[in-house]
Amino acid sequence: MLAGIASGLWAGELTQEMIETRIKPPLRVLPRLPGVPAWPLKHDFDTQADGGPYGYVFESIDLAPLPGFDGTPLNLLVAIDRKGTFIGVEVISQHEPMFRGGIGEAPLHQFVTQYASRNLTDQIIVASAGNRVGPKQTSKGQVVLDGVAQATASIRIVNQSVLTAALSVARARLGFSAQPTALPPATPDMTHYEKLDFQGMVEKGLIGHMRLSNAQVEALFAGTSAAGLDGDVRDHPDETFVELYLAYLNSPTTGRAILGDARYADVMKRNYANRHLWWVGVTGRYPLYDDRFVPASVPPRLSLRQDGLPYELRDVDFRDPDYNPPSIPGAPNITSSLVMHSITEGGVDPGRPLSLDLNIVREHGGVMRETTQKTAILDFTPASHLFVYPPKPAPEWLESWRQRIPELSIISMALAVLCGVLTAQRWSAISRARLRLIRLGFLAFTLAYIGWYAQGQLSIVQVNGLLRALIAGRGLSSFLYDPVTLLLIAFTLVSFFIWGRGTFCGWLCPFGAMQEFVGLAARAMHLPRLRLAARTARRLGVLRHVVLAVIVVAAFIAPREADTLAEIEPFKTAITTGFDRTWPYLGYAGLLLLAGVLYYKAFCRFLCPLGAVMSLGGKLRLLNWLPRRSECGTPCQRCKHHCMYDAIEDNGAIRYDDCFQCLDCVGIYHDSKRCAPIILYQRKNKVMTPQGAMDKDGPTKHA
Repeated sequence: MLAGIASGLWAGELTQEMIETRIKPPLRVLPRLPGVPAWPLKHDFDTQADGGPYGYVFESIDLAPLPGFDGTPLNLLVAIDRKGTFIGVEVISQHEPMFRGGIGEAPLHQFVTQYASRNLTDQIIVASAGNRVGPKQTSKGQVVLDGVAQATASIRIVNQSVLTAALSVARARLGFSAQPTALPPATPDMTHYEKLDFQGMVEKGLIGHMRLSNAQVEALFAGTSAAGLDGDVRDHPDETFVELYLAYLNSPTTGRAILGDARYADVMKRNYANRHLWWVGVTGRYPLYDDRFVPASVPPRLSLRQDGLPYELRDVDFRDPDYNPPSIPGAPNITSSLVMHSITEGGVDPGRPLSLDLNIVREHGGVMRETTQKTAILDFTPASHLFVYPPKPAPEWLESWRQRIPELSIISMALAVLCGVLTAQRWSAISRARLRLIRLGFLAFTLAYIGWYAQGQLSIVQVNGLLRALIAGRGLSSFLYDPVTLLLIAFTLVSFFIWGRGTFCGWLCPFGAMQEFVGLAARAMHLPRLRLAARTARRLGVLRHVVLAVIVVAAFIAPREADTLAEIEPFKTAITTGFDRTWPYLGYAGLLLLAGVLYYKAFCRFLCPLGAVMSLGGKLRLLNWLPRRSECGTPCQRCKHHCMYDAIEDNGAIRYDDCFQCLDCVGIYHDSKRCAPIILYQRKNKVMTPQGAMDKDGPTKHA
């Protein structure tokens, strides 16, 4: 029943007039509530108008400002009815990179239509995108919504935002349980039965019990106009005023003991709605109801509470004209009792602690009677062995990890292989054919599997999101929803300390791999190539740091413009969407690849803001792990001339900030047919090893 999609609006700033334009008749919007950021809804044909508002509409950002991947919370317009059923969900604003420029917003708008007619009492989860359309009821109390391909992590954040916001309103206005998670309530274990008398059930906690003496009741009224009015209290302060008992009847153990086998079977048969049934009995001077009580109504002296929220108890009135309450074995003289029910839709969990309020009323005065009321509270923790508790659902982010175990396993094995290649660098690189096979094979895996299939392309957008989330104090929970990205980030951070920046840029960046294939293809076809002077190339490399600074600053002062500026990375076009975008984005990505034909990996070296971040992180490197000799650079320049990245100084030192760890120089260093110092020593009848130069009679010089 919601109409229209909000656009161009900042989250949390919708007025009642703006909301009204998004609501279709017969629903109408009432003024916003003072204590809850929600607008009540009125239905023109509501037959239960005396039951309060028909429902509520609210913005998710006011109740669940969960940050997305750029650090900015999504905002959704959510409407639920008085039973907790979704009327509709619509998108107000979002800054998710995938939806703003990747696959577009249409799949997101389609996804949120699945909430309509689903109830908050269901466990609503998101599955990986499949061929189904719309929600599927997989089992009682569980609904699985179709996800969106290439945006699973963002969709899970959307789902969490919708549910958290809706449950907040439901708990505040609909009496839903305020338990920390939206778990289904416990159900009675119908297979469990133990024969106990009344006192045994009280002692084992199956029946809640509270005794109030006359003196204790008088203390409740102390300081009021009703104090001292009860003569029996003055004369017999230690005698019992009331003993209150509470039991959950759906459980066979308590239900059969209190009602008797035949009556219990009859009551459960009539309870076709599977409502929670409660027995309340009292002994003493104070009855549960007076002569004015109407059967099948709400007893004014009783109220059930859980987590501080009240729940309606209503008399079941399953009485037959000839029915007499059974004599409960071991029970005291019950003076009055009621069998009542609470609706399951209300959110009461019979397996969790709750309380029963007993309202004690005193009337006094002459013609104008005055009433004073005080409340005694019976706290009751149900016996856990009488119930079946649903398994606690895993966090949404953990479900993301479970669904991506195959990808995580394969990528983890690949990372282990990469560690082996970089650790055993001599073996990996000394053979040109072996190194070519290893490197091209791994880059193909990075491009096809990590990039196109697993969607593991890191981006400057994630860096911006990280900074904004930390500064805003929102935490980093959104990163948990994308396990592949988080795995790559963790590995890259560790690699900074060991190998520097080149591990990611040289081996794990899908677009970098694509550029390398383009450059190698151009070289194989002998296409013309530019070669800039080292000083010029180094100066142009400063541009990527300038781009990084502009994007980071914009992320804080102009977030929307930052999203646009982040498009300087062609990752979304070339990797995330697989070139499935409009022509301006395709043209830009094509130009960058063409630049890579003319100048090897031009984008990586001059424009990439993520590469600038990696260069900064690479300064954490603890070791100069690429081997060098004193002859490197003076006089030998072979490695420098072969370095495609211009990362070797004239003196032979490695400039790790620019090194992509292709291992070509490592292969030359160890190869007796390519390393000039080794060849020179061989001509002098000497042998140079990585440890030093030796003649046939012993050591002569260390390299």
